[in-house]
Amino acid sequence: MNKYVLSEKNEPSVERRQYLKKIKKRSKLITLTRIGMLVFLMAAWELAARFGLIDSFILSQPSRILSTCINMAQNGLYMHIGITVYETVVGFVLGVILGTILAVILWWSSFISSVSEPYLVVLNSLPKIALGPVIIIVAGAGTKAIIFMALAISLIVTVLEMLNGFHKTDGELIKMAATFGAAKGQIFIKIVFPSNIGTLFNSLKINIGLSLVGVIAGEFLVSKAGLGYLIVYGGQVFKLDLVMASVLILAIVAALMYEAVIFLQKLVSKRFGS
Repeated sequence: MNKYVLSEKNEPSVERRQYLKKIKKRSKLITLTRIGMLVFLMAAWELAARFGLIDSFILSQPSRILSTCINMAQNGLYMHIGITVYETVVGFVLGVILGTILAVILWWSSFISSVSEPYLVVLNSLPKIALGPVIIIVAGAGTKAIIFMALAISLIVTVLEMLNGFHKTDGELIKMAATFGAAKGQIFIKIVFPSNIGTLFNSLKINIGLSLVGVIAGEFLVSKAGLGYLIVYGGQVFKLDLVMASVLILAIVAALMYEAVIFLQKLVSKRFGS
């Protein structure tokens, strides 16, 4: 009998408790190490600026960034964060939905997939920022253009990621279902898509960052608000404390969005037992 199974009284065995304790201890150690590294880096940055080892005008320093953040919080910071988050979420959701639909179409028709493959590869390798002027003309100089930029960056990645997952689904399961008379739609709903829930969430983890990149690129070009706008404005007026503060806030926003995707993945995994 496995030494990690529950005892007859439905209580974990000694070995199981030791194993869980070891896992928890390792998790705490990882968390503490991460926090320690962050504190060390911030302290080293502050000391280097104070002792003139780095140019604090260009690279700023944590104490000045904190002061800048406090000042920004009293002057519309939350509005700028909200605009960037809104644009990112809209572009992200549209990219995931449209990308998944296109991947399904390409999986469904091998002819369309074969025709589209070289175009998808070219579009994926094309720097989307180069299309900025065209996007502005088509969508207008505003929120629509920024969301379009985020969509352009995340869409093709979703298509390629999901299509690759669909093609790698267990062929034996598909053949067995077809043998029993399952239609192609039934095969997709019952086998192909459920087998690629993990692929979908891997795509989400990638796309949340790509969507944010697209939004910031769009805000660099046309926005009058948002974290990207603050970064550009700070550079134009040589307020580099504002630039560094905005970059750090952007990093925090990106981390929170990524954690939100992980949380959603855990909920789905618990719900469907995958």
